[in-house]
Amino acid sequence: MSKRLPPLNALRVFDAAARHLSFTRAAEELFVTQAAVSHQIKSLEDFLGLKLFRRRNRSLLLTEEGQSYFLDIKEIFSQLTEATRKLQARSAKGALTVSLLPSFAIHWLVPRLSSFNSAYPGIDVRIQAVDRQEDKLADDVDVAIFMVGATGRGYGWKNCTPNIYCRCVRRYC
Repeated sequence: MSKRLPPLNALRVFDAAARHLSFTRAAEELFVTQAAVSHQIKSLEDFLGLKLFRRRNRSLLLTEEGQSYFLDIKEIFSQLTEATRKLQARSAKGALTVSLLPSFAIHWLVPRLSSFNSAYPGIDVRIQAVDRQEDKLADDVDVAIFMVGATGRGYGWKNCTPNIYCRCVRRYC
């Protein structure tokens, strides 16, 4: 018995088309043409030997087989995403992710990185530039640096170092 699997790309396209119930929206999500989505779905249907979608007027519906397959594929992609996240988290050990404004990174942090790397060679510093301080921090951020100006004094990169204070925050569920 052959254990041949359908192409992964066709499964990705099927997942997107099934979630959106639209080849056009699936194409937009995947940055391909609607014709490419249609071609991938046809190749998957040919591979499986059954129809996954029913086209009605200007709408798209999953067949009973398509709905069942989608639920299984959705779970598999969820497991694949979680396995990838875990692997990336393990490889990030020994890394320090710093979130800050790009201008602050360029003028203050980057000039000091070589001395930090010399002092702590086992720590890989990863910079996450955010456009605004109000942007939501990613879960993998270890340190966030924001500037707070004193009234009448304005901002200044040179005066920053002596006035840095650490604030330790523990996350609670």
